[in-house]
Amino acid sequence: MKNNKNTHPFHSEERRAKWRTLTQKLSPDTNPVAIRLMEQMRLVWHSIYLIGESSLSEAGLSYAQYRLLVTLFYADELDGRSELNPSEISEMQGTSRNTISGLIRNLEKDDLIERHLDEQDRRKFNICLTEKGRALVIEHNRRHTQMIGGIFDAFSKEEQDTFDRLLVKLGERAHTGVNE
Repeated sequence: MKNNKNTHPFHSEERRAKWRTLTQKLSPDTNPVAIRLMEQMRLVWHSIYLIGESSLSEAGLSYAQYRLLVTLFYADELDGRSELNPSEISEMQGTSRNTISGLIRNLEKDDLIERHLDEQDRRKFNICLTEKGRALVIEHNRRHTQMIGGIFDAFSKEEQDTFDRLLVKLGERAHTGVNE
């Protein structure tokens, strides 16, 4: 994956410096280091997101399609449920039933999932991964986590442990809210 940090004018160092200055001007009591850290977190997250998008593109999937496959995979692996009905998938993902139906059709065409009539209610159907779909999820997950692991190799083991503790602390603060 190419480093496209400076390929777009919105990502130039000059524009980011202007953004930091404007943010500080709009909120002068805000710690300037906090603004810089927020910007760095956004840039890192965006880069990681682009890695994932690139990897999915290579697999011929959209993020929404992969998310549906992962939902089925986790339901099977973590909950022992090899099949879910489209309404359950829709609810779990916070996505409309129509959107899920479209994703199901496309994934079914690619032989990544299959439909089965519901044993309790023959008017309904359930979705499960095919072996091809399961293999794709496993392979993509393996490649993606290796790429992400490579990013964190920029830190020593001690730095990774420290970063982990700091992120947990930051997450707890964000979860409870600053003003509470």
